Amino acid sequence: MTGIQKISVPNFRTHSGTFFNSIKLYYQHFGQALGKSPVVLVNHSLTGDAQVCGPNGWWKEIIGSGKTIDTQHYAVLAFNIPGNGTKGQIFSDFEDFHAGDIASLFLKGLDVLKIDKLYALIGGSIGGGIAWEMAALSPNLMQYLIPVAADWKANDWIIANTFLQKRILENSKNPIEDARIHAMLTYRTPESFSSRFGRSKNPDLGIYNIESWLLHHAKKLAYRFDLASYLMVNHLLASINIERSGNNAFKIIKKINAEIHLIAVKSDLFFISQEDQNTYEMIKPHKDNIFFHELKSIHGHDAFLIENEAVAQILKPIFKHQKT
Repeated sequence: MTGIQKISVPNFRTHSGTFFNSIKLYYQHFGQALGKSPVVLVNHSLTGDAQVCGPNGWWKEIIGSGKTIDTQHYAVLAFNIPGNGTKGQIFSDFEDFHAGDIASLFLKGLDVLKIDKLYALIGGSIGGGIAWEMAALSPNLMQYLIPVAADWKANDWIIANTFLQKRILENSKNPIEDARIHAMLTYRTPESFSSRFGRSKNPDLGIYNIESWLLHHAKKLAYRFDLASYLMVNHLLASINIERSGNNAFKIIKKINAEIHLIAVKSDLFFISQEDQNTYEMIKPHKDNIFFHELKSIHGHDAFLIENEAVAQILKPIFKHQKT
């Protein structure tokens, strides 16, 4: 583990036509040397980053020495989404980009690092959407494609929520905090809140514990995220769509040679499980190596970050192949 590293992608033109002489890609690398071991690329979620393992890693229960994705056997790589604020990187016009542009940048980053094959490409939430976009652009790149609590498109529900997020970010006196509070209501479920808080109150603050919890997450995000970055990643989330160039999803997904594992959360109120089921049912008659897994949890979208043992049980058969 060497901390945040940087490469540059030269001469990049977005789908909208905006040209950049160079775009910096910040990334982290864990485990074995690139080029010496199977490479696993992990795409982070909306408010996450490339710190996928280690003491502060957002998926440290899944990735690490002796863990399900074992850094004693794999080279684990994670890019920061450009414009997410890492090392102060922001873009003046976030609408220059869509999720497919980020996928293209990640693919070019792999080229710079001289990686032409991935053992697995895995991503959570928006990271899973970007993984779908990468697979659509480079269908022979990976042996396994694993979108988690994600979809190949932003459906109307995602678009509606990101539209409200944008309105909050543009109009609120406390934009990041208020947007985060709203977002947390889509990442969890009523059952999750009731189970945890039970209408209890915080005697010191004189408010409900659910309120103090939401305020805590709001302030935490405002501390480490700036407005321009949050606007960009929210926009990218709304833009996920492998069909944007005219081909339909059926044809695109059929061409992906990877073994595809769709991991959904039954109680997900954001990337709803039914969308993954629909994709599975559409493709399965024409592609044997696609599988659907559903986490049973009361915690909704965030279950992929909470139900670590259940996620590990799904991933273990995929990542046991390289172990000795």
